[in-house]
Amino acid sequence: MQLSDILAFLRKNALYILLFFLPLLSVAMHWRVFQTDLVGVHVWRQVQTQTVIVNFYAEDFNILNPRLDPRGSGDGIERKEFPLMQWLFAGVYKVFGEHVVISRILMFLTGFFSIAGAWYLIFYLFRDRLAAFAGAWALYFSPAFFYYTVNPLPDNFALCWAFWGLAFFFRWYESRRWGHLAAGAFFLAVSTLCKLPFVIFFTAPLLFFGLEWLEKRERGPFVRHTLTTLSFLALPAAWYLWVIPDWKGTDVATGILDNRTPVATLLRYMLDNLVSTLPEMLLNYAAVPLFIGGFYSLYAGPARHDRRFVLLVALSATAILYFLFEINMIANVHDYYLFPFVPLLFILVGYGALKMFGGRPWQMRLALLCLAVAPLTAFLRTRNSWNPDSPGFNRDWLAYRTELQAAAPRQALCVAGNDVSYQILFYYIDKKGWPFTGDNLTAAKLDAMIQEGAQYLYSDTRQVDENPEIRPMLDSLVLERGTMRVFRLKK
Repeated sequence: MQLSDILAFLRKNALYILLFFLPLLSVAMHWRVFQTDLVGVHVWRQVQTQTVIVNFYAEDFNILNPRLDPRGSGDGIERKEFPLMQWLFAGVYKVFGEHVVISRILMFLTGFFSIAGAWYLIFYLFRDRLAAFAGAWALYFSPAFFYYTVNPLPDNFALCWAFWGLAFFFRWYESRRWGHLAAGAFFLAVSTLCKLPFVIFFTAPLLFFGLEWLEKRERGPFVRHTLTTLSFLALPAAWYLWVIPDWKGTDVATGILDNRTPVATLLRYMLDNLVSTLPEMLLNYAAVPLFIGGFYSLYAGPARHDRRFVLLVALSATAILYFLFEINMIANVHDYYLFPFVPLLFILVGYGALKMFGGRPWQMRLALLCLAVAPLTAFLRTRNSWNPDSPGFNRDWLAYRTELQAAAPRQALCVAGNDVSYQILFYYIDKKGWPFTGDNLTAAKLDAMIQEGAQYLYSDTRQVDENPEIRPMLDSLVLERGTMRVFRLKK
């Protein structure tokens, strides 16, 4: 088969490949994951999200009251991102019951809705099915996207709506139909509601309205378009103005303004993200040649004279400012904090593929090779990411979770540790109460917890449960499995 025949086949069948073949391939690659409980990189964040889902389902379905398990004797309500995803998932739980596989399947479907959004975004930008196919295909095999697409995380949900918001905005750029503008602004607002950093995507429409007004001096369209967009932006603005004043124990809102990390460490974080996270986790090494080709072609070719190029450059600059503002929080480990970069990266990948497919035969072959090996390189990079033998925490919590859950009534308030995340152990024992870490549970602290209603102690450290000052507070040993001991507390 000639190269031209392969490209013609892809151009004709690109959307069918994405909608039918890619899901089958992905199910095969993720098959063992669906029945695996939450483990792996950033499992604490997955557990935190899953806890909110379960508590919406089991306790309170009020979307304004997301609840966590490490709550002491309080109500556990903690409002940060608007919990739309968690609430919708809990609604599905109301129908099918409480099963973590449901969250994985729903995230899996969200991922494919993101792929569809990426397809339409890149297609509306370049009006080429091959570019849209290449960008969407490469996106799915971004190791970060491939990993998180079956893990409960609101960042995935926000990314999905960001793709659709940008797609409808650039659709409006051509059609000038109010419905396309309103849909784009609505989807961007949902994205921002679910994760605040995605507010940066409002840069593109608002800048465009300003540039058109400066160029044409027509107040009417400027006012209509701006008010339409800002009316939807008011939704996330209202939510975050309400909840941010109550945020405690997080530097996300203050970012670099409240930095305590040495400058040399911050510079190392930047370098690590540039030379490791970007090519390895966000792009996939297989997609790097396409990205470089797209970057070069976009900035060196005629596209730079397109108004949309200006908007994408401005959006990229805003994303970089966000990165610099949050660098002390992103560090060199929080790859999902970088999801606002993903649409921009894969626009370039799609454009790079488009230019290479229209270039010399060796460029065509290289582009096809990059797309063909992307699934393999993604699989190799993530194959150990869902390993129950190395779950990212004390594996006894996972191995004995059923017995640990049964050791105390579900409604009993418990003290549990050591858990540096303050989240994971409570998820696995399915309890509420007080977490501790670093063997820092003292007799005075435990006594105060007992006075507030603590009934059981879950401990994987002998430094705590064999402490001579704590032992008199322990009524009896209920269960011992591996490193875990469960004690009934004296009243």
